[in-house]
Amino acid sequence: MNKVIVGIGEILWDVFPDRKILGGAPANFAYHVTQFGYDGYALSAIGKDLSGNEILENLAEKKMNYLLERTDYPTGTVQVTLDQAGVPHYEICENVAWDFIPLTPQMKALAKVTKAVTFGSLAQRNEVSKKTINDFLDLLPDDAFRIFDINLRQNYFTKELIHQSLLKCNILKINDEEVQAVAGLFDWKYFSEEEICHKLKTDYSLEIVVLTKGTAGSFVFARMETSFLDTPKVNVADTVGAGDSFTAAFVAALLYGSSIQEAHQLAVEVSAYVCTQHGAMPVLPEALLTKLKK
Repeated sequence: MNKVIVGIGEILWDVFPDRKILGGAPANFAYHVTQFGYDGYALSAIGKDLSGNEILENLAEKKMNYLLERTDYPTGTVQVTLDQAGVPHYEICENVAWDFIPLTPQMKALAKVTKAVTFGSLAQRNEVSKKTINDFLDLLPDDAFRIFDINLRQNYFTKELIHQSLLKCNILKINDEEVQAVAGLFDWKYFSEEEICHKLKTDYSLEIVVLTKGTAGSFVFARMETSFLDTPKVNVADTVGAGDSFTAAFVAALLYGSSIQEAHQLAVEVSAYVCTQHGAMPVLPEALLTKLKK
């Protein structure tokens, strides 16, 4: 069975007041699918600096696959502060290595055997990485899952970028704040969240739209069914990477052959656990991992 799953885009250090932790949504996603037994790959770029060396060491410790080109730009960092509920707020540095991801022959070869890929809007803020991401998507097999985890950050997105990315994907992952931002851009302000999700699914011929709403639960809108699940009540350490782990568990379960409902349930349980841990890449407990016996 083809088990290659890719996260393409930013890789960086999330810098907290008291520590720094490896992050970046595509890398978080790749790490979690790796835990479920897939060949997860992080595709990005790092600098020729100490921070870049530390990323390579960290990925080696996590036994992760990667294609990370070294550039003349510094390795990416994000200053993270947490509010009282553990919700992160980000200050994202510009003109860093992941803004300039080149499309290498190795990436082209990997694209042709990739079963699923996740990409977002943030890494497309620079034309170099934007072109690499879109060229990679064009090389995927026709039946591959193309997950647009919209991941809106600060002012690094436009209506045109979102439109073009929606045309490239067949699964959309979006949260309640991002739905409102999209509604504003597309002049859909009088639609409900569910109506917006259905409109996106219909207008862009998507197979699945996943809507996460924090403590208010989550929806999966598929072609023939809708699934809603409450969010488990847990002691939150922080919510960094929770959405990425949700997406990873959901996609891993779908590729394993789980139903929409089963995949949704696993995603909810995994993301809830990640919220109880510090950082985006905790080791998942065996009780969750064994729900997908590979």
